[in-house]
Amino acid sequence: MAVREAVAVKTYGNYINGQWIPSESGQWFESKSPVTGDVLAKFAKGTRADAVRAIDAAEAAFPAWSKMPPPKRGLILLRAAQIMRARKDDLGAVVSSEMGKVIAEGKGDVQEAIDFLEYISGEGRRLLGETTPSELPNKFCMTIRRPIGVVGCITPWNFPMAIPIWKIGAALISGNTIIFKPASITPLCVARLVEIFEEAGLPPGVLNYVTGGGGTVGMEIVENPRVKSISFTGGVPAGRDIYVAAAKNLKPVELELGGKNPQIVMDDANLELALDGVLFGAFGTAGQRCTATSRLILHEKVYDQFLKALVARAESFVVGDPLDPHTDMGPVADHAAGESIMEYIEIGKKEAKLVTGGYRLTGGMYDQGFFIKPTIFETKHGTRISTEEIFGPVLSVIKVRDFDEAIRVANDVEYGLSSSIYTHDVNLAFRAMEELETGITYINAPTIGAEVHLPFGGVKNTGNGGREAGTSAIDEFTELKTVFVDYSNRLQKAQIEDEK
Repeated sequence: MAVREAVAVKTYGNYINGQWIPSESGQWFESKSPVTGDVLAKFAKGTRADAVRAIDAAEAAFPAWSKMPPPKRGLILLRAAQIMRARKDDLGAVVSSEMGKVIAEGKGDVQEAIDFLEYISGEGRRLLGETTPSELPNKFCMTIRRPIGVVGCITPWNFPMAIPIWKIGAALISGNTIIFKPASITPLCVARLVEIFEEAGLPPGVLNYVTGGGGTVGMEIVENPRVKSISFTGGVPAGRDIYVAAAKNLKPVELELGGKNPQIVMDDANLELALDGVLFGAFGTAGQRCTATSRLILHEKVYDQFLKALVARAESFVVGDPLDPHTDMGPVADHAAGESIMEYIEIGKKEAKLVTGGYRLTGGMYDQGFFIKPTIFETKHGTRISTEEIFGPVLSVIKVRDFDEAIRVANDVEYGLSSSIYTHDVNLAFRAMEELETGITYINAPTIGAEVHLPFGGVKNTGNGGREAGTSAIDEFTELKTVFVDYSNRLQKAQIEDEK
């Protein structure tokens, strides 16, 4: 087990208008390590009134921030990235300590945040519109991007630095001000980000951070008419509630929700490569990624050989302290997540064949957190464990006869985020690109591993069709304005024939 230094527990209020202040409730909650159960920090238990104060601050800060030249806004984001880069090891340890992912993935979470800030800071010199010819003489047509105003960002716990930065970075470079609510089990990671933005020179009121429950703080952000847009990443039930509540004010909502991501392995695949891919995809971050590989679809010709090798590798996985570099998989995020996963494992035992794992680890340090042995089921397509999102280290293995059946099985779920196929057949690879009903498809790579300069998102119940990151990152945080400049010195009428 890695050596842990005793650290004084810090208390964080809500960050509103550049100040850390207590909640009007006077109440606090604790963020605890999923590994040891130790208290990492204390946070204000926010209320609707706290959220309103944050909205007031964001609204007041909007005029000046939106008028700041975008390249100057980009410099602040770049400074924040530089600070994060200098503190990457420390920040990675915070991610692993608060969320539970192994230290290499904790640092990877931080690196993704750094990468995106560096990428999106450059968007301050573009914020591209378009120009196009007019149908009339001596007339110029173009589009420009305008910030939306005060935007609300609500994020999950599984990528407690990367996902917040996806939203914060794109919103800020576009000229918006923000009220931000983090997941209540990883508020420390985002608090550290807020401190970094303050150090980088972000003006007071531009980024406001309020901790508390989704039904109080979260719903005030969603329902308040002065918050003009919502960006949410999380589960489908919460996403539906947010979508419906925001619709009462005709408020745009960007949703990134669940996944039931398939990895297809064809009979001509590089099996060693595919094996590495599914192990990382299924059990990296203890399966707690929206892009995690939760279904392995194997061609019948390689099924027995591949499954045998997969089980042997899974059984040798080192599950333990995420700060220990020799650990392959840490705990799940908290007790509630663990109980939900175990309920699905019990369902799987009744409807499928348990091949390995299927139990909670106990004894010693395992009793302090919720550690689950990597679990693999053989199942037929259509079982609950093969169609419902589990969000844990549980993999369903399904046998298919050919490519067409593999595609049919892959698509026959309510989600459509990520997908993967391993094959040397270029024809099948290109068919998979077209036929897999997902927002992301990997060829000869696992279902995880998104890069920040490419759009991220999915179809069906994975979301409402928007995309984060990449070239489309600013779409959800800007309004397009069409501009016509007529320099003809006469009244010209579009779509009406000139009588002369």
